[in-house]
Amino acid sequence: MTDLLNTAASRRAFMAGAGSVGLVTLSGCASLPGFGFTDAIRRLLLLSSERAFARLTADGGYWDQQVGMIGLENVMGTRGNILASILTSTLFKSRLEDAFADLAIEGAERAAPIVADAVRVIGIQAAEQLVRGGPTAATSFLRGEMGNSLVEAMVPELGDAIRLASDPVIGRAIAQLSGVDVGGVASRFSGQINDAIWNEMGIEEAAIRRDPQSTNDPLIIGVFGLGNL
Repeated sequence: MTDLLNTAASRRAFMAGAGSVGLVTLSGCASLPGFGFTDAIRRLLLLSSERAFARLTADGGYWDQQVGMIGLENVMGTRGNILASILTSTLFKSRLEDAFADLAIEGAERAAPIVADAVRVIGIQAAEQLVRGGPTAATSFLRGEMGNSLVEAMVPELGDAIRLASDPVIGRAIAQLSGVDVGGVASRFSGQINDAIWNEMGIEEAAIRRDPQSTNDPLIIGVFGLGNL
């Protein structure tokens, strides 16, 4: 979490110093000559991702906002009444959920630099249309460009984390689900985390578009503060 937050300033500095790669010069941003819509979209996505991952990896943040909505039965499968039987204890279920929340945070932390790298290098086409698009247009575009890369990156590590978890709660759950496909559990869980990441990024993008002044970023304000352009 600390490393993630410490990289935020360096990412913004990278974008601030980047050369002009914009497709269209901003008529409303005369104080920033050479920057264009592509730069604005990249900054929007970087800031959205920074805010999203900060929330997802905060203490209690991921669990409060997302894990409770996932439902462990959707991750591990019901396998008849087996899962229900090992979750009959409220205390046990709470501890199991907390343990998986920790794994979810690990997955989000693994995904964060992958998203940042993709934003930096991706060739954003039709940037003007993304600027003029809906509240989550840029996030949706980036998700489409990245495909399943986040899931593919998270699955092996989450699979190992589940197998080797020091928390005895996970060990007991896996042991009682005899024959459980840990790789399948990791894949489903990674898919849920992937959806949560993009959902949170979309929420942050929409918030920035509604109030670009709150970012204190001259380029974002110059582009997204122009109303309907």
